[in-house]
Amino acid sequence: MTMIDPKAILKKVTPTPQVETGLTNDEKKVKITALFTEIMNTLGLDLTDDSLRETPHRVAKMYVDEIFYGLEVEKFPKITIVENKFDYDHAVIEVNIVTNSHCEHHFVPIIGKTHIAYIPKNKVLGLSKLNRIVDYFAKRPQIQERLTLQIHQALVNILETDDVAVVTDAMHACVKTRGIKDVTSMTRTSKLSGAFKQDTCHRAEFLNTIPRAQEVIY
Repeated sequence: MTMIDPKAILKKVTPTPQVETGLTNDEKKVKITALFTEIMNTLGLDLTDDSLRETPHRVAKMYVDEIFYGLEVEKFPKITIVENKFDYDHAVIEVNIVTNSHCEHHFVPIIGKTHIAYIPKNKVLGLSKLNRIVDYFAKRPQIQERLTLQIHQALVNILETDDVAVVTDAMHACVKTRGIKDVTSMTRTSKLSGAFKQDTCHRAEFLNTIPRAQEVIY
């Protein structure tokens, strides 16, 4: 069993635009609470109301501890890979991995599912780790194209194989609830490499296993 070094993996992944703030998580919460209080005051909301009084603090805690925890290198999931002693050489496919993120343009939800396949070479990854990797990259302000690439790149480097396929299906609140207000559309992004890109049989097996776009249940 081998532990993965998160920093080594993240150096090989398309970066999310970030700058170093030098703030602890507690300091971030204090600052966000103050700033969100100002936003609510600007909107004319009565922060003495018992329903609204704690909202700035709730939002700050949500941002730092929950929906944007994936901005922190230290929160990368603990991943142990095992040697493929049994020489398994067929596709491992996991479908319908919950993928809840937030659009970096409007900070509203992206609700989706991710489907992953890989063909092991020397290493095998525990199935739950696929879910944790997806969740880590989803928990940051995102665009779906980058999210799909980040998941794929992380898996290629963790598993040390190019035989990886990732498809993400998602609905975007920025499309559904504002602007065009299209409540029926969804977006599919994909990244296939190695055997899944070059071999029609492996590609067909994967694409025929995952739900069709209209069949995805969010």
